Amino acid sequence: MTKLPPARIDIADLPADRRRGGEIKTVLSPKTVGSTSGFTGVATLEPGERIAEHYHPYSEEFLYCVQGDLTVDLDDEQWSLSAGQGLFVPIGIRHRVRNTGTETASIVFHLGPLAPRPELGHVDTEASTDGAATAQRAR
Repeated sequence: MTKLPPARIDIADLPADRRRGGEIKTVLSPKTVGSTSGFTGVATLEPGERIAEHYHPYSEEFLYCVQGDLTVDLDDEQWSLSAGQGLFVPIGIRHRVRNTGTETASIVFHLGPLAPRPELGHVDTEASTDGAATAQRAR
């Protein structure tokens, strides 16, 4: 088994992904550090912004709110998430993250295990805020 060396990534050096809404930066991932069990990143949402509904057929998702107030829609149930709180999203649960507060909100997310291929790891179930995502398209 090949042992990976430690790696440090500066979030300021990463491009922002806005395809699904908000600003998403995947910090530690197979692409950035060669990880094999999951990936971690940060999502920032301005008041009124959302990350479009989706699900992960192979991964659990762990959300930790660093700043602000969010509403996370899990299937048909709403969960409030405020700074200092975490939320577990099981495999296959549709979820959407909305900034329902009055200030910028930031969450740290981690997903694991990885899907067999990156394009199988994310399934959109609604269009993003800017219309870039297509319903039922796998990511």
